[in-house]
Amino acid sequence: MQYIQQIIFVAVSAVSIWLFARKAGEIRRNIFLGKDENLNDYPSRRWKNLLLLAFGQKKMFSNPLVAIMHFIIYAGFIIINLEVLEIVLDGILGKHRLFAAPLGSLYNWLINAFEFLAVGVLLVCIVFLCRRNIIKLKRFIGKDLNGWPRSDANYILFTEIVLMSLFLTMNVTDLVLQGRGNSHYPVTGQFYFSGLLSNLFTGLSDGTLVTIERICWWLHIVGIFAFLNYLPYSKHLHIMLAFPNAYYARLEVQGKMKNMPSVQNEVLYAMQPETAPTDAAPPARFGAKDIFDLSWKNLMDAYSCTECGRCTAACPANTTGKLLSPRKIMMATRDRMEDVGKNINANKAFVDDGKSLLHDYISVEELRACTTCNACVEECPVSISPLEIILELRRSLIMEESNAPQEWNGMFSNMENNFAPWKFSPDERDQWAAE
Repeated sequence: MQYIQQIIFVAVSAVSIWLFARKAGEIRRNIFLGKDENLNDYPSRRWKNLLLLAFGQKKMFSNPLVAIMHFIIYAGFIIINLEVLEIVLDGILGKHRLFAAPLGSLYNWLINAFEFLAVGVLLVCIVFLCRRNIIKLKRFIGKDLNGWPRSDANYILFTEIVLMSLFLTMNVTDLVLQGRGNSHYPVTGQFYFSGLLSNLFTGLSDGTLVTIERICWWLHIVGIFAFLNYLPYSKHLHIMLAFPNAYYARLEVQGKMKNMPSVQNEVLYAMQPETAPTDAAPPARFGAKDIFDLSWKNLMDAYSCTECGRCTAACPANTTGKLLSPRKIMMATRDRMEDVGKNINANKAFVDDGKSLLHDYISVEELRACTTCNACVEECPVSISPLEIILELRRSLIMEESNAPQEWNGMFSNMENNFAPWKFSPDERDQWAAE
């Protein structure tokens, strides 16, 4: 019977890891559909970003209470899952609490620390569910979260509650069986929270306790494998991508915009025609119309988005009722990547589907509403820049489609003819000071 359980465990583990690896490979492929960009400069500053923004969650602490609650869930996810290593080895080798003997008293201390974290995660998940579904904070009820995105957050919080409950129930039954001297359950010392709950299970027989403990053990590890394979389809993929995204974050000062050298050169050539080359090839595209025209960093930003809505809450355009939501910009970019990925899976290579990120996923009205104030970039806890995508799409809109409001066209015409936004010739520009 024990060998059958081990075989089943190995099979479940292998299938789960294979499914996750396949989807992770698709996501990596989708990210690198974007244009190449070198972001390997200043490695010391990038490692500092990784430690402060991803591990330390520096930006979250602008609201200390929420930051502490989020940190508890984050620490619980990282630290409690260290126990998964023992569970996996137990499952493969047919053992129980494999690390108990080698670690001695340290093992008891670790399990107690895990229990405190588990209870903390339970309580915080309940608070977060209340914030989303009872208090209904404004940034959690935006129209861009209608449907699956709103349910996604609830599913994850509920799953965390179930996993922590299974972990604690598994420990309680284990502790009672240890006290009864069951040979399969070695004595590890007292567990704090399990000890408080153990009286609820003392009236049960050994067989019933073993059954409950085994069911909780299996559901806990299968739940973790299911959670692992749910992550790539969820906004909670940021749990993994926040780290590389923080490392490859922009190091320029906020507000610095990337210009196209070819456009800059055209301006220089207009002012100094003698410097213009005769064989200069025009750029293939101005700005971005689809995900293929964005950089891989822009696409990784989209997959890293936590959908927390801090960017949208800080956006002055959104606050005044405009259609723009920076969060929706990132969600739409991710949706387009997923659709392109499905297209590639079905056809072995991308086949034009008559759609593009611009117009089909993100509208002109959204793009025009942006004031380029950088509030969304400043607020993002994982260093995502919706503004870069907005600017690239808007650049395509104007320079490829000549699609701009009449007021903008007048300004562009003045800049082209007079080298300034105003309708004055360059020779007359200083006449306002003549008197």
